Amino acid sequence: MNTDVFALRHIGITENDLQSMFEIVGVDTMEQLIFETIPNDIRLKKPLNLPKGISEHEFLTHIQQLADKNKVFKSYIGLGYHESLIPSVIKRNILENPGWYTAYTPYQAEIAQGRLEALLNFQTTVSDLTGMELANASLLDESTAAAEAMTMLFDVRSRQQKKNGANKFFVSEEVLPQTLSLLQTRSTPLGIELVIGNHEEFDFSNNFYGALLQYPGKHGQVHDYAGFVENAKANEIKVAVAADILSLVLLTPPGEWGVDVVVGTTQRFGIPLGYGGPHAAFFATKEEYKRSIPGRIIGVTKDTDGNRALRMALQTREQHIKRDKATSNICTAQVLLAVMAGMYAVYHGPKGLKYIADKVHNYTQLLSQSLASLGFEQLNTVYFDTIKVQVGDAARLKEVAESKGINLNYIDNHSVSISLNEAFSENDLKLLVSCFVESQQIQKDISIASNVEEVIPKKLQRTAPYLEHEVFNSYHSETELMRYIKKLERKDLALNHSMISLGSCTMKLNAASEMLPLSWANWGNIHPFVPLDQAEGYQIALKELESQLTTITGFAATSLQPNSGAQGEYAGLMTIRAYHESRGEGHRNICIIPASAHGTNPASAVMAGMKVIVTKTDDKGNIDVADLKDKVVQHSENLAALMVTYPSTHGVFESSIVEVTRLIHEHGGQVYMDGANMNAQVGLTNPATIGADVCHLNLHKTFAIPHGGGGPGVGPICVAEQLKPFLPSNPVVSTGGKKAITAISGAPWGSALACLISYGYIKMLGAEGLTESTKMAILNANYIKDRLKGKFDVLYTGERGRAAHEMILDCRPFKAHGIEVVDIAKRLMDYGFHAPTVSFPVAGTLMIEPTESESLAELDKFCDAMLSIREEIDEASPEDPNNVLKNAPHTLEMLTTDDWNYPYSRQKAAFPLSFVGENKFWPAIRRTDEAFGDRNLICTCTPIEAYAEV
Repeated sequence: MNTDVFALRHIGITENDLQSMFEIVGVDTMEQLIFETIPNDIRLKKPLNLPKGISEHEFLTHIQQLADKNKVFKSYIGLGYHESLIPSVIKRNILENPGWYTAYTPYQAEIAQGRLEALLNFQTTVSDLTGMELANASLLDESTAAAEAMTMLFDVRSRQQKKNGANKFFVSEEVLPQTLSLLQTRSTPLGIELVIGNHEEFDFSNNFYGALLQYPGKHGQVHDYAGFVENAKANEIKVAVAADILSLVLLTPPGEWGVDVVVGTTQRFGIPLGYGGPHAAFFATKEEYKRSIPGRIIGVTKDTDGNRALRMALQTREQHIKRDKATSNICTAQVLLAVMAGMYAVYHGPKGLKYIADKVHNYTQLLSQSLASLGFEQLNTVYFDTIKVQVGDAARLKEVAESKGINLNYIDNHSVSISLNEAFSENDLKLLVSCFVESQQIQKDISIASNVEEVIPKKLQRTAPYLEHEVFNSYHSETELMRYIKKLERKDLALNHSMISLGSCTMKLNAASEMLPLSWANWGNIHPFVPLDQAEGYQIALKELESQLTTITGFAATSLQPNSGAQGEYAGLMTIRAYHESRGEGHRNICIIPASAHGTNPASAVMAGMKVIVTKTDDKGNIDVADLKDKVVQHSENLAALMVTYPSTHGVFESSIVEVTRLIHEHGGQVYMDGANMNAQVGLTNPATIGADVCHLNLHKTFAIPHGGGGPGVGPICVAEQLKPFLPSNPVVSTGGKKAITAISGAPWGSALACLISYGYIKMLGAEGLTESTKMAILNANYIKDRLKGKFDVLYTGERGRAAHEMILDCRPFKAHGIEVVDIAKRLMDYGFHAPTVSFPVAGTLMIEPTESESLAELDKFCDAMLSIREEIDEASPEDPNNVLKNAPHTLEMLTTDDWNYPYSRQKAAFPLSFVGENKFWPAIRRTDEAFGDRNLICTCTPIEAYAEV
């Protein structure tokens, strides 16, 4: 074994396994299997034009060399991004721990209680600090959260406002520039008219439905918005506030003014800057909007035995249920980062947060007074951590500051703003003041103020208590927090325990060598708006990643800005929209989507201002080409795009794909390919070859960024030549094409820090390793399919009977035994496995995707578990629901009780096969009561007495 070859570490199947697997699958060679799986007319004729893979040691040396090219300055730029101190106990036990970063979205609550509790802590932190009734479990960044507030308030307009066409949304000129750019992107397709101005001059006319304020303002001024909100409410105008979460420890929470939404980022709660992300945004609102709130909400319910349980609340709001009626593209969260931010609040508690906020504020006052004593005018009358200073020559100040390793926010030739953070020290204060003295050639001795004077008036000072729950007042020593984190981790099944075989959510190895650089200061401590020469290492890595992805997809250019798959879908459609408008065909607004498409597709299309037309699938699950032709011809003049997933959501390489894409082009449309299933394409075919014009890629699926329990994700778009000019821009740092659309996310390169993972994945695998990974993913899927043959029916296969990288098992016939698909999902937990995707894209089915990282031994364990469950199904009957499947999962509490009132043994319940006992995973709770939780929505940490009274 060549220990330098990373592919041998990434791919679980060995050369010695192949022959026995080929016998099960019924092929002689790998090439035969690929020939029978992928239509020959779309196979690549040449290998990927990428370098040979490098070893893990070579990559770590290389990435260290790139890190050294980054210049880590003290950045006081602010604008929503601040250096933070990550407690080492959180960095080591969460950020660097595969028990946390390899977990899946907590749809299976019984084996996700740890993550769910951590997210409940996050929601409680946000609700308490904002003064709002309800918060979600995170969004992508502050700018997208503000855009979600704008659209949610648009959706919940009164009947009279809708009738009168009230479509204006006021945006304060104090709002962050990247947020304004993103609001422009989101508002235009929906017919929302943005009006930007001074909040003190706003006229509250009835053609406005909402407003957005920034608190504190972009350059640090803290405004008293109470009067504004009162006037807005009197005129039925709903108000959203983008707030700095640390400032809310000292400032009046917006909820006390009666606002409707509060958004922001928790980045400064122990999350690295990472050149822009990933960071966890927050969204808090009133209880009355609980069914309109974007994103996921974690709620309290009970399990079968009446014990307290947590789960994702109101799950029917997901797009795969609402589709084009979804009010938001809500498959977007930053769970791993939200967990870290919530744990930061747990570790520091209310007193610790108060100390940090006071320290930041006091240093800001000392800086203000020190500069004033030197003759500089400080313009903010009320401030928290940011001052705005008049200077004679900002260019000269910039030169001096950068020579001392300091970045400021240069507003114009004569004014700067300076935002301090928790990492600021007395030495930093002296160095910062010296920059002003030197740049303006002041002859005075440097004098640092020693006393602070109160600058926040009483009416803007926080008086409301926060974080009173026990969890925020118990774990302040490292030992205690370490144990608390471990207690939660033990309740969650992640990839460090067993295979997670989710269809359409590729849960592959997230190699340690790919992950290690995320903890390095030279990657973590770079502000997204620093001059490009300070981020040379980032620029090299990101440009090469763009080039790698462009090569893999066969397209002309790539944008890394979209920071989730859903954002990528939206960005791709917005480039198509801009392309049509540039050709004088802005009327093209019809988006055709097959019925089998991902649930996010229709939501993205509607957000992009398009009308969705759904086409049928045939009996084999493929696109009904005849129905597609009819609809394309019918809508030819207005056809904007086709959204297609390839291979299909049904796990099939449809042979008609070239005919389909050609048809769309003949009628003036563009083809968007959903890249969720790219793990079956890399190195064998590509989106350009099938005739697509743009695709998004899920770097958190195909390209090894871990799911993190439901985020971070990255969803870059790759485009053909004609769409290249429209790639998204950023208002602070120049990015995008020559005719760039406005921003898709807040940072110029989205979640840049996470992109290093995919960069390493591609760099180490190389062209050959990437292609081999795809082949193994296809082999593993077909191996499982054929091992289960005769016991489980596969719903759809290709023309030669092959699955792509995933397959759908039809579990509907088991209803004759009284068994539903959810019973199988819960029973798999007893065998130590996370369930495959349940009832998507077809109700009553399981969609299985094994990935290339799993070993033959692990595949066999999973197949043995499924076959054992099949025998249990045969033993069940609808007349007697007291069986091992209906009672699953079985907890340790059940197994150790004195009473055992079940017609099967304890061993069958908990240790049904011999391998289970070797590494037993105990579900933390029995089945959750979803309906109870939705009827009694509790989404914050509440005392057990309050829960008991529900």
